[in-house]
Amino acid sequence: MTTRIDRRFAALKQQSRAALVTFVMAGDPDYEGSLAILKALPHAGADVIELGMPFTDPMADGPAIQAAGLRALKGGQNMKRTLSLIREFRSGDEATPIVLMGYYNPIYVYGVERFLADAGSAGVDGLIVVDLPPEEDTELCLPALKAGFNFIRLATPTTDDKRLPAVLTNTSGFVYYVSITGITGSAAPDTGKVAEAVKRIKRHTKLPVCVGFGVRTAEQARAIGQYADGVVVGSALVEAVRNSLSQDGKAAPAIAVADLVRVLADGVRGARPATI
Repeated sequence: MTTRIDRRFAALKQQSRAALVTFVMAGDPDYEGSLAILKALPHAGADVIELGMPFTDPMADGPAIQAAGLRALKGGQNMKRTLSLIREFRSGDEATPIVLMGYYNPIYVYGVERFLADAGSAGVDGLIVVDLPPEEDTELCLPALKAGFNFIRLATPTTDDKRLPAVLTNTSGFVYYVSITGITGSAAPDTGKVAEAVKRIKRHTKLPVCVGFGVRTAEQARAIGQYADGVVVGSALVEAVRNSLSQDGKAAPAIAVADLVRVLADGVRGARPATI
């Protein structure tokens, strides 16, 4: 069974270019604003959308994404409203892959069986759950795969060749390579090190490898897009939302986000695949 994610990466491979994978937080700055952002992303050039599930204790997130999650929670965002966002988005877009990204707690509280049923009917394609290691695959990964979702795993600079096979077991859709150690948005990736890491991961898997954490500019996106199958941008987009807000917290952040995505998309589309 192929998913939207599988089909999207297959199509991009035919075009010999990397994907632009965009991360935004569900419910940030509010429900309607978040829906407007979601609808704007594909038109601006996003190939895959990662949608954050707000959580009170996001241990791997930097200040920008933490703040976005808190804005969303303050506005009443929860799992039910997050799935509603996706359902509304799907009414006008059946093609763009959507990956829910975050932590296990909100899914556990919602109920795994209920979550998988509701997420599937809403139009979710994949899951990234950063605090569930391979040793816990029976909790969510295996049920999710059985239900037809892609389960996307993170690899990091400290994931050595001994650990990598365990990380890749039951992984599908793509592999998310975290290009730096530390929290999101904390540093810029080193292109040379990224190229070597992607090459190493590809020795272990045929899955697409997407690179994220620290990518903020079209130049960085272009450089990484030469080596990776996808370039992930998150903190910069979340910051664009924050910077667009007026003092009372009301604005039209979709315009600011879309403007930045267009620039990043031009960067990714300008990348020429390198031989590694």
